[in-house]
Amino acid sequence: MYIYNHQIRVRYGDTDQMGYVYYGNYGYYYEQARVEAMRAVGISYKEMEASGTMMPITRMTTKYIGPAYYDELLTIKTILPNMPNRIITFHYEVRNEKEQLLNEGETQLIFMDVNTRKIKMAPPILVEMMKPYFAKV
Repeated sequence: MYIYNHQIRVRYGDTDQMGYVYYGNYGYYYEQARVEAMRAVGISYKEMEASGTMMPITRMTTKYIGPAYYDELLTIKTILPNMPNRIITFHYEVRNEKEQLLNEGETQLIFMDVNTRKIKMAPPILVEMMKPYFAKV
């Protein structure tokens, strides 16, 4: 299992009329955390796309538990529970500075060839970089 924590400060423009983070922004927060989680392993989305692999989202779920507010520092725990194959699934837990769980989510992405737009297996470089996190103890 791979776990990465990413922090985001809630901007004023991220909130709605009630002063809460607008619900639609959580997908954007997930994306930021996911991109940085991949970068922390050693490969960026930009590098993956340049090598011929895209990762479109096929599913996203979100569970709203409590509100986040302007200027709060949120920690998004990004969890990869399984080694990627043709699909890569990310789980998210969003907590505020008091460690209160505010939101849970999941995104599922597929690996797709940039040129043919056909589904393919995870790039070997990504698989190699993820192996240490999924080695059996």
